[in-house]
Amino acid sequence: MRLKLSKLITSLGTGNRNQAASFLLGLTLLAPSVCTAEDGDWAQWRGPARDGIASKQNLLKSWPEGGPKLSWAYKTAGQGYSACAVSGGKLYTLGQRDEDCVAICLDAKTGKELWVQRVDRGTKKDDYLTGWGGGPRSTPTIDGDHGYFLSDLGTLACLKLSDGSAVWTKDLVKDFGGAIPQWGYSESVLIDGDRLLVTPGGANFIVGLNKKTGERVYGSQGFNDVAQYVSIMKTTIGDVPIYVTATKSGLVAFSATDGSLQFTSPKTGNKVAVIPTPIIAGNQIYHSSAYGAGNTLLTVSAEGGAVKFEENYHFAKESMENHHGGYILNEGTIYGFTNARRGVWIAQDLKTGEVLWNKKTGNAKSGSIAFADGMLYCYDATDGVCYLVQPSRDDWQEKGSVKLPEPWAGDRQRGEIWAHPIIAGQKLIIRDQEYIYAFDIAR
Repeated sequence: MRLKLSKLITSLGTGNRNQAASFLLGLTLLAPSVCTAEDGDWAQWRGPARDGIASKQNLLKSWPEGGPKLSWAYKTAGQGYSACAVSGGKLYTLGQRDEDCVAICLDAKTGKELWVQRVDRGTKKDDYLTGWGGGPRSTPTIDGDHGYFLSDLGTLACLKLSDGSAVWTKDLVKDFGGAIPQWGYSESVLIDGDRLLVTPGGANFIVGLNKKTGERVYGSQGFNDVAQYVSIMKTTIGDVPIYVTATKSGLVAFSATDGSLQFTSPKTGNKVAVIPTPIIAGNQIYHSSAYGAGNTLLTVSAEGGAVKFEENYHFAKESMENHHGGYILNEGTIYGFTNARRGVWIAQDLKTGEVLWNKKTGNAKSGSIAFADGMLYCYDATDGVCYLVQPSRDDWQEKGSVKLPEPWAGDRQRGEIWAHPIIAGQKLIIRDQEYIYAFDIAR
């Protein structure tokens, strides 16, 4: 696979850059069929491993006053809270334009619109509790030549990335007996080999579909609960592959082979909404949710072909109580925004659960987070400010900030800026409803 010329020159060493460049140019001419790989793809929810950590990129470690330079702006993304996926130099997202929920493809370098495809009808006021804003919430999942787009009403579409044309569609309610959650379907689907995993809820809590045809090939067993807003994670414990997600009844795991229920852990369930994606670190699973649930760390093990867990800790007060902005694990420390302590950014020791520090920023009531090239990107959902922060177990070490050039001026109702930031192609990409901004953060 051919990388960008400048990156290959760097990889050959610092000796004679001119000779290196000449060599690579000749190699390129001799091998025109080799495909080009883009720097720093972010092809699904929360990045390459679904943990909020970007792929390797060479990025600024501090920002000038006023923040990094704006590369481009796109202001017709439609309403909704969907974040973006970037793959092969293209950016993909979802939005509600007038009466339609649409998939959108942009040139990730310029922001130019390449295609738009209708996925579903738009949200109406009585579809679910839309007082916090309607429109799609799911991040597209990009895999090979296809993208998978889930509307807030439960229509799942497989689209060709070349032009947005539909390959197949499914309805999570009509086809699998699901029910639209109180605030709309929000999960971002998981691709596992040839299988696509999604959560309709109900008796068919999780289903697996052939990603090429949409045919059902897998289903969870022995569990019935309403779908929440969590995206599925996969791991293998011993020799047992499992899918892990969370619901109002807590963390839940299923065999990835036969769908059998492996365990449930109730501590981070709550009666209102369970949203954050679990973090998997080896044989441990960390999870947090809001509404008084707090956070927990489980150690999981396999015995006799089944998986069980032991609870390391559970903290429900003055600790991580993450609403929907996610959290990052870096060198044994969890970073994220908690609803506790009147809403602050915190650092928490993964092993013990101890809160190491907390930081109030502006008027923030919630915030989302990502990690790239050794730095945290902390996006304030109230003020529209993204902070660049050096990870530290000692304190908040801010290295710059950037504010939305122009916040969306529409009616937010009770909603805020809830789309997560992404770092791809050496750009910071942040969204506020119809507006998408890309900032140049290359070093």
